[in-house]
Amino acid sequence: MREILDAVADGELSPTAAEAELRGYARTEAGRFDAARKARTGIPEAVFAEGKTPAEVAAMTVTAVETTDSALVTRTDIDSADACRSLLADEFPEADVDYHERARTLVVHGSDYDPPDLDATVGVVTAGTVDAEAAGEAATVAEEMGATVERIEDVGVAGIARMFDNIDAIRGVDALVVAAGREGALPTVIAGLVDVPLVGLPVSSGYGHGGDGEAALAGMLQSCTPIMAVNIDAGFAAGAQAGLIARSVSAARTEG
Repeated sequence: MREILDAVADGELSPTAAEAELRGYARTEAGRFDAARKARTGIPEAVFAEGKTPAEVAAMTVTAVETTDSALVTRTDIDSADACRSLLADEFPEADVDYHERARTLVVHGSDYDPPDLDATVGVVTAGTVDAEAAGEAATVAEEMGATVERIEDVGVAGIARMFDNIDAIRGVDALVVAAGREGALPTVIAGLVDVPLVGLPVSSGYGHGGDGEAALAGMLQSCTPIMAVNIDAGFAAGAQAGLIARSVSAARTEG
């Protein structure tokens, strides 16, 4: 503790960063940021932008960079992304900011950030173009956890030859996230053809009876091939599960 207090007194550590070191989290006007989550669970803490004002999102993002030298923002829009860029330009002008509009994610790496690097690959597969938002969120999370991500897109069962054309690439990864809307059939089909863990990601596409992802979720829960399923549009959860699998695979390869 004395070292932390001395660093604050010498101006080498901000009070916010010191609080994060001592408590594991930092308090802001927009809420508490769990700076210890990544060390505790292997999954980065995310700033969930939906329902927050652009100013609140920006404040939390700056706190994330201040305490962990990185930030992951999910469910964000262009207004919040612009607010983050503006505040980061003042507070951390050397930080690298990457906004993925389709995935609605924003990733920030500070100048001293040391990214994790796993010896494992996560495949993120979509049934159709409409699934790209949730799948993109999953891909971003897996990448931030250190996995190499392979995107395989638009291979749904309505034209199943597309999936068979990519089956070697699908089989060549260490974990899969498969996103599908409508009846959610693609994860079940792929799971019967591969020998790697598969996370089904139901997407809120479709309409009529069972629309908004309900049929897709039900289909994945009732899958006759063994898969894991997350909630509707839960790209963060799917990416985190695949990232944890990738960590275990990487650790086994390193030990071997």
